[in-house]
Amino acid sequence: MRIREFDEPDWAQVWPIVREVVRARETFVYDPELTAEQAYGMWVEAAPGLTVVAVDGDRVLGTAKMGTNRPGPGSHVATASFMVAREARGRGVGTALCRYALDWARRRGYAGMQFNAVVESNASAVELYRREGFAVVGTVPGAFAHPTLGRVGLHVMYQEF
Repeated sequence: MRIREFDEPDWAQVWPIVREVVRARETFVYDPELTAEQAYGMWVEAAPGLTVVAVDGDRVLGTAKMGTNRPGPGSHVATASFMVAREARGRGVGTALCRYALDWARRRGYAGMQFNAVVESNASAVELYRREGFAVVGTVPGAFAHPTLGRVGLHVMYQEF
């Protein structure tokens, strides 16, 4: 597996991953009726941000986007988001994408990385982020409407560099 910058033709494989993750309604706060065009506008970051894909040969296993968390006085903190194809989960793709994003942010001189809305019931993501040095700095109780668990919390997670 290797991670490389997103290229326009990759969207044909990235969109099904994004669509499946968003429509599952378990991990992202995106509208489950999101169209491919809307998703593209939200997922593909303009410079100085970056969108990448994790690939095995020509097959996209996962994707990440990274950039500045907030403009102006908050522009010294980065953020990132990750999605992994269902059939590639549990194979280290998410870990590799997270490490890539952290390295990217450090190389650009950010002071830290913040995740704004990590669904508290997404145990594999929370565990991965903790393993990579993030801490839960706050939780908004009941802020995410999970399809089977009901309302669960959204964590804000942070790692200072």
